[in-house]
Amino acid sequence: MAKAKTIITYVVVVFVLYTIIMSPQRAAELVQVGFEGISSAARSVGDFMSELVR
Repeated sequence: MAKAKTIITYVVVVFVLYTIIMSPQRAAELVQVGFEGISSAARSVGDFMSELVR
């Protein structure tokens, strides 16, 4: 099981590096979308917690 996890990790790393090298603009867009999603989720959790306190 540990060997499979290591192989999958290597495959993901190689894929990410390939994507960054072959299409840096697209990779930057994907990172931006990811951070916007995380920011939105954090804001929503904050709003939820604020409403619970009220």
